Amino acid sequence: MGRKSKAWRINRKVGKFRAERRILLILILAAVAFAGWVWLKDHPEHNPYAPLDLRHPVGWATAQKLTALRDDLPTCRAVLERSNVAFAALPATGEGPCARPDRTQLSAYPLAPDTPAVTCTVAAALEMWRSKTVTPAAQEILGSDIARIEHLGAFNCRRMRGNNSSAWSQHATANAIDIAAFVLEDGRRISVLGDWEGDDDEARFLRRVRDGSCGVFSTVLSPDYNAAHADHFHFDQTARWSSVCR
Repeated sequence: MGRKSKAWRINRKVGKFRAERRILLILILAAVAFAGWVWLKDHPEHNPYAPLDLRHPVGWATAQKLTALRDDLPTCRAVLERSNVAFAALPATGEGPCARPDRTQLSAYPLAPDTPAVTCTVAAALEMWRSKTVTPAAQEILGSDIARIEHLGAFNCRRMRGNNSSAWSQHATANAIDIAAFVLEDGRRISVLGDWEGDDDEARFLRRVRDGSCGVFSTVLSPDYNAAHADHFHFDQTARWSSVCR
C-alpha cells in the first residue's frame, strides 16, 4: 500500500511538472508570436499583408507585393498615390499581343531622352530602384547625385530575339525597360557599355545598381547574361517571379 501511495505521489508530481512545462511552453510561444507581430508591424517591408509603400525599405515581402500588382491596376496606382509618386494614367492603346491597357507615365522621373509610358508595376519598381538603390549608390560610391538615367526604350511590339516563333517580348506591352547609362550632377556619364568591366568606382556602381534591381524587378539581365546585353540592363515585370538576375 505504501509503495502504491508513493508511486501515486511521484506520478502526480510528474504530471504536475509536465502540465507546468506545457503552460510555460505556451507562454513562451505566445511571447515569441507577440514579439514577431510587433516586429512585423515596425517592419512592413517584411510583412506580406502590410500595404505596399514605395518609401519603405526593400524587404522580404517587397518582390511578392510588386509582382502582385501586375494584374491589379487600380491597386498599383493606389500604391503610387500612397507613396506620393507623381504619375499620369494614359489612355489604353494597341491591340492583340501588343495591347496596352496599362500605360503609366512617371511625371518626375529623371529618364532621358524622355519618360516613356510603362506598365504600372514597372513604374513602381523603377521608383523604388531609384530611391533605394541608385541614388544611395551614386552618393556613396561616386560622391554625386543622379541627374538623369538614360534608357533605350520600353515599348517595342516584337517577339523575343526577333524570332517570329518565339514568345512575345515583355517590351511588346511596355512591361520592360532597358537602361543604358547614368549621368551625374557633376557631369560624369557612367555607361553599361563603357564602364561595366573592371573594379573601379564606375564598375562598382553599375554592379551595385544591377544587384539592387534584382529585389524589385522580376527579371534582370546585364552584360553578365549575354552579349546582347553588353550595353544595357533589361528590367521587366513578367508575371512569374524569375530566378534570372544576371
